[in-house]
Amino acid sequence: MALVESSREAWQTGFLVFLRIGAAMSLLPAFGERSVPVRVRLVLTIAFTILVAPAVAPRFSYDALEERGRLVLLLSETMAGLTIGIGLRLLVFALQMAGTMAAQSVSLSQIFGGSPGQDPQPAIGHIIVIGGLALAVMAGLHVRLTSFLILSYDLIPAGQLPHSAMLAEWGIDKVGKAFALAFSLAAPFLVASLLYNIALGVINRAMPQLMVAFVGVPAITAGGLFLLLLILPLLLQVWHVGLVSFLEDPSGGLQ
Repeated sequence: MALVESSREAWQTGFLVFLRIGAAMSLLPAFGERSVPVRVRLVLTIAFTILVAPAVAPRFSYDALEERGRLVLLLSETMAGLTIGIGLRLLVFALQMAGTMAAQSVSLSQIFGGSPGQDPQPAIGHIIVIGGLALAVMAGLHVRLTSFLILSYDLIPAGQLPHSAMLAEWGIDKVGKAFALAFSLAAPFLVASLLYNIALGVINRAMPQLMVAFVGVPAITAGGLFLLLLILPLLLQVWHVGLVSFLEDPSGGLQ
């Protein structure tokens, strides 16, 4: 009987952990991208479940969980996974927004990159997003995500959801930080574009006969590509620091 009881608890733990990780997997950076096949994501979900379940099993109180009901457990674990997944997905949105702002600043927003199955975005945005995700994976994203998923049970205990007001406050804070990060990443392109257009306006006033559009657009495009070549490593490093900071301390008012 003891063996049967322990086996039942192990399967229950694995199933509940699978629910949380499965919901988060659809939004996680790199592993949850739309270009990743569904079967691959399913295998990754099972792999993360095998790693996380033994670490969080002592935190499960089955008497308390059974009192909440199965439907409540299904909803709470799914919502918990979506919550932590959205928090990480906002960092990818920051890269996409930074790429869009940079592309508009250097007159490259009409050139679309991305492959089928991905959101259409300017070529610069696609380069920045793919570069950031590649950097995260090479820096051990899978290890950090495993620790983050284990930490999520301290942030949102099994079978529970934070108060709606606290969740709203946490979400607003993370969205604001995502926009701030996106603007910070795109700031070099915005500043360069502002200075360039001011100089172009002065030249146009001094030489009205000069067709500044024919001279200015190719110049700002070439300058934007050269600026991307120079600052992309630093830009991705700043974003990766923000990603690591979130993975180490995702609470930000949710507790």
